[in-house]
Amino acid sequence: MGTWGMGLFDNDGAADLLDELVAMPEDRRLAALRGVLSSAAAERDYLEAPEGQMAVAAAALIAAARADGTALADPVHAPGLTVPEPPRRLAVLAVHALDRVLAPDSELAELWDESDGGREWPAHLARLRAELTGDTVRG
Repeated sequence: MGTWGMGLFDNDGAADLLDELVAMPEDRRLAALRGVLSSAAAERDYLEAPEGQMAVAAAALIAAARADGTALADPVHAPGLTVPEPPRRLAVLAVHALDRVLAPDSELAELWDESDGGREWPAHLARLRAELTGDTVRG
């Protein structure tokens, strides 16, 4: 699956998204994230792993940007990448995308379910989802 860790950015899809974001002006980054999240949330067929990975990374960037106005994405893969503070509706879209990534017809969910981290990975996404909604998650 092109994954080297359980972190939200520890995979090929996230690295590709970060590369794209670094290459564009900051004022275009929210639109790019919206596109990634919209594509994942709207997928009615099988959601492929790379799209799921990108959606998770995009949701993490939105959550971080909501917390403090700008997000340091990932110091290893995108040092200094910032994202402007997103509107609330983008956080809602990120939640819908995460729900789609966790759905039964998601390759990423299937791959994690078959891996050693199969039980931890949904918990990571639940914490991310809680950050986006303002809820709290135990564990």
